[in-house]
Amino acid sequence: MNNLNENLFLYLANSKPDATAQISGNGIDGMAEFFSVKNGVIVVLDVDNLPMSDTNIFACHIHEGDSCEDDFSLTGGHYNPNNQPHPKHAGDLPPLFSNNGMAWCAVFTSRFSIDEIIGKTIIIHSGPDDFTTQPAGNSGTKIACGLIKSTKNQ
Repeated sequence: MNNLNENLFLYLANSKPDATAQISGNGIDGMAEFFSVKNGVIVVLDVDNLPMSDTNIFACHIHEGDSCEDDFSLTGGHYNPNNQPHPKHAGDLPPLFSNNGMAWCAVFTSRFSIDEIIGKTIIIHSGPDDFTTQPAGNSGTKIACGLIKSTKNQ
């Protein structure tokens, strides 16, 4: 590893996230952690019990809604404060690649700040995002959800 990667890995390993979301639904269990860093946010996802599918690829997005209740119907659409076409929504994230039902992903983004996503939801969809179809990438149904909460004062 080069020094930048080593420093980043050590930072994440030894830091408390600024926000988290416990992801669940349909037997899926996961955690999203959000770290505020210079020039952006690092999102780390760790998910277990993803269902088997044809592709074993699952779209993941931050949605504008504030509740995971009622079969995720209150999660709304993708978080998109700048009214951009998909896949340029602030809430568009890379897909999760399942390995025997488990997935881990980390991404650096400057599309949102931690404060902007507190109270929003993070969603895992039943299929892959095609990165083309409007407005949401034809990524299937919502199969798991987590409410993004600040870790300040915890």
